[in-house]
Amino acid sequence: MTPEQIAKANAELRDKSPLEITRWAIAQGGGRAIVSTNFRPYEAVILHLVTQVQPDIPVLWVDHGYNRAATYKHAEQLRSLLKLNLKAYIPRVTRKHREAIYGPAPQSDDEEGLKKFSAVMKLEPFQRGMKELAPTIWITALRRTQNAIRAGLDIVMADPNFGALKVSPVFHLTDADMEAYLQQHHLPNEWDYFDPAKADEKRECGLHTAWGGKAVNA
Repeated sequence: MTPEQIAKANAELRDKSPLEITRWAIAQGGGRAIVSTNFRPYEAVILHLVTQVQPDIPVLWVDHGYNRAATYKHAEQLRSLLKLNLKAYIPRVTRKHREAIYGPAPQSDDEEGLKKFSAVMKLEPFQRGMKELAPTIWITALRRTQNAIRAGLDIVMADPNFGALKVSPVFHLTDADMEAYLQQHHLPNEWDYFDPAKADEKRECGLHTAWGGKAVNA
């Protein structure tokens, strides 16, 4: 889509429901739409939305090996509940191998270390998954309330990092909206999620930033 077409799509979708946006996105994909997930809190919302429209939609998940037990259990619960067509990708280096050479995951004050960690443990397997699945539409659970960077994005965006059109059906939803959706559809949630590639919720792991594109193409 051209920038003009994307701007028009965002204007038309601004007042649509998340389900209507999801239907639009999957229709645009022509059979080549995917959704990505990390099984963080509220991910059940986007996974429920997409499987209502396309039950067998590929679900791209990078399992970097650092998830907590609750997140792995939540992933299996949602896989079973929603019958997810889960496509899991893992780094080429295991957690134990990486830690034997470099030590524990970097802390939040080590920006350069976090970027290197993300490039190896998250961005490379994600890029591999995107190449193999080759989507034209990439559906995400990005929301403008998550951090300052995401507040400047929109529902529909061209993604230069992975060459797909990125669509975020829940972009304008608040935490209260997401909670209400979970309750309405009797969906589980879990709060013990932690992403070592971010180290805190205000950082980005690189999937949705320019530096991430440079890292995966290095």
